[in-house]
Amino acid sequence: MSRHAAAAGRTRSCPHCRETILESAAICPACQHHLRFDARAGEQARPAGRTALHVAGQFHRDPADGPGEYTVVVVIRDAAGHEIARRLVGVGGLAPGEERGIELSVDLSSPAAAR
Repeated sequence: MSRHAAAAGRTRSCPHCRETILESAAICPACQHHLRFDARAGEQARPAGRTALHVAGQFHRDPADGPGEYTVVVVIRDAAGHEIARRLVGVGGLAPGEERGIELSVDLSSPAAAR
């Protein structure tokens, strides 16, 4: 087995924003800074992958309810339903009639091959 065959899921810290990201990432999904370029073509290196889930939606505060607050939490669970991770993504306030939009995507990929 090669040294890189077991690399799936390995993480590192983004040097720009310090978020924990996949070691195979060419662009940080949090701050969108470039982390690696393909020296052969001078283009961004991207592992082959697909978007397994994409959810978009909006929520609003009914004007009759007055001002309010919101909390956005993302929870990841395994197949047995056990919680793997829970992250507070954002909090804020909403004025009467105000709305916010959110997007969530899950991208699946294979780790990049050793160069």
